[in-house]
Amino acid sequence: MIDKAINDYHDLLTPDAAAETEGALNDMLRERKCYFGARPLCTVLRPNFYSPVAWSYLQHETSIILRAFGKAHAACMSDSYMRAQLDLEPYEEALFDLDIGFRAPWTTSRLDSFFDAESLRLSFVEYNAETPAGMAYEDQLSEAFLELALMRRFAERYHVAQLHVRNHLLDSLLMAYREYGGQNTPQIAIIDWADVPTLNEHELCKEYFEANGYPTLLADPRALVYRGGHLWAGDFRIDLIYKRVLCSELVMRMGMENPVVKAVADRAVCMSNAFSAKLMAKKASFAFVSDERNGFLFDAEERKAIEAHIPWTRRVQDRRTDYHGQQVDLLAYVAHHRENFVLKPNDDYGGKGVVIGWEVSEEEWGATLQHGLTTPYVVQERVHAAYQDFPSMIEGQLDVSPRLVDADPFVFAGQTTKGCLTRLSTSSLLNVTAGGGSVVPTFVIQPL
Repeated sequence: MIDKAINDYHDLLTPDAAAETEGALNDMLRERKCYFGARPLCTVLRPNFYSPVAWSYLQHETSIILRAFGKAHAACMSDSYMRAQLDLEPYEEALFDLDIGFRAPWTTSRLDSFFDAESLRLSFVEYNAETPAGMAYEDQLSEAFLELALMRRFAERYHVAQLHVRNHLLDSLLMAYREYGGQNTPQIAIIDWADVPTLNEHELCKEYFEANGYPTLLADPRALVYRGGHLWAGDFRIDLIYKRVLCSELVMRMGMENPVVKAVADRAVCMSNAFSAKLMAKKASFAFVSDERNGFLFDAEERKAIEAHIPWTRRVQDRRTDYHGQQVDLLAYVAHHRENFVLKPNDDYGGKGVVIGWEVSEEEWGATLQHGLTTPYVVQERVHAAYQDFPSMIEGQLDVSPRLVDADPFVFAGQTTKGCLTRLSTSSLLNVTAGGGSVVPTFVIQPL
């Protein structure tokens, strides 16, 4: 059904309609702050489509995988041997023990995957459990596309359902605040560096929170003061932190005695996500859940989902391990089969440090593998990538060409999937932060 819907949409894109759509969309992207730094977020003329069946499948399978990550997180919090598998820094050990005052350490998170919506083939590749981006952008992109004349014509033949996200973000933040013990209407601070390229999204979240009655400001951590039992940004008292700054950067730039850590440690402010959310944000979390040594933590349904949807992943170590039922020497096997694997630094983002085995020389692969023995890296099996044709305007001409497509469902309270970030790329590295690609809204559709 999706293939037919895509063809029906593309059939509406005459050269004149494509030019009109590009102009209208670019105007709306500027009005809606849908830019990543100086780049427009969306550079194509079609949104992503899921059928109700595909969307329900993605939600259901994601929920099972989330149960497994929840068990992994609990095991790592209570057992230092388990926690050692994640290659934590000393400061992280100290931060993760802080009492947060609410149940789920991650009120918002995002599982990144490749998902073939026709065959229902799903492979998760990362868990952004610390500071997931894209929620406000997805809402704005969806609303922009729904205003296009082209989409209105498409909606004459298909029911188009928007996947709202910011309402769930706000609800999850308020739920954490109530569990923490907050009684009043919280004053919210969105905490991140003042020069990040995602500043537009922070502003969109601020606007939404304020429109719903919650005083909100954007605050650089360096501008905060902890005094009199409260965290302050100027004369604005902060009750609830929506943390978008990475804890590694916070500690690297400001040390452990910074105002945010002090206020959280004293239970003087509620912060979401908690520092301990980063446990599962480590790339080694995929090695943890897929390693045969930890299989006892999971029930039969979870083990089946892990086998189906979590690619074989291991920390780069000199050890023997199970590879799909076969005992192998990890280093030797990975060295000789680089076309089947990707190497990733354990604690980085934006595609930095990722080495794709089938795109590099044997020498570069071997050097990175050796580097991974002294600097924490994981090796992950190549997964089935999803491609679709997307239309765009190139030098004034309509071009329809294949793009790599990911599926990154947003998760709330560690268990409920609402909304989905979708990114496109013409290269194997699919990450907007890395300097390429496009973000598109996702709709659930069915024929009228």
